[in-house]
Amino acid sequence: MTSRASGLSRRQFALMSASGLAPLVFGGACQALGRAVAVSDGRLAFRPVTPAPSSPTLASGRLGLESGRDAVVHVPASPAPGPLPLFVLLHGAGGSGEGVIKRLGPDLETARLVVVAPDSRGATWDAIRSGFGPDVAFLDRALARVCERIAIDPARIVIGGFSYGASYALSLGLINGDLFQRIVAFSPGFIVPGPDHGKPRIFVSHGTADPILPIADTSRRLVPALTKLGYDVTFREFSGGHEIPPDIAKDALASMAG
Repeated sequence: MTSRASGLSRRQFALMSASGLAPLVFGGACQALGRAVAVSDGRLAFRPVTPAPSSPTLASGRLGLESGRDAVVHVPASPAPGPLPLFVLLHGAGGSGEGVIKRLGPDLETARLVVVAPDSRGATWDAIRSGFGPDVAFLDRALARVCERIAIDPARIVIGGFSYGASYALSLGLINGDLFQRIVAFSPGFIVPGPDHGKPRIFVSHGTADPILPIADTSRRLVPALTKLGYDVTFREFSGGHEIPPDIAKDALASMAG
């Protein structure tokens, strides 16, 4: 990973992923919390509340929040009865919500969970280059829209992503660990520092031949550091590159649905 691609120097990255890791972690149907929220701290205002629809009234497709870069949602064709698990899925740099959903493959439908995949406001997520801001605000809007139409189980809300989306998911997930019970990071690079809340369980996967975010500089540093901080981390290394193999996607989806 280079400073040109991520906005971080190698020294800054090493500090974020070193085992000491003081800076690793930043220091009706729906409603936002009843307080003013400074989005620059990475805290999400969204919380699912009752009442909610007894059956989904939202179809898979674009959410329609913006005419350009928007968010897409996947709703299972045969949802299980009762509130459903929700997976917030974040794309890599230069990607889209629609594109990253396709990476999960055919096992997505059998998992019977709702997936919301927002597009970043710029080419990549805000905190990768500067600080938390418009992407956090847009994610709040997307989550609120989904929750207005679908009953979501508050105990089964997961955030995850691929590549730089995995880095952003880890960062937001640790800051909002009182909202997200799990974090799924497919080939992450780093974690943006911030105050942590809660202790979400974490699933990390990484290819041993990843040419984009080499495993030795990323997950093999991040995972021991997170474990040292007391997080329950499942780490899956696989023979491959910068990708989400089908068996990895299947295992991650199964862990969310349960």
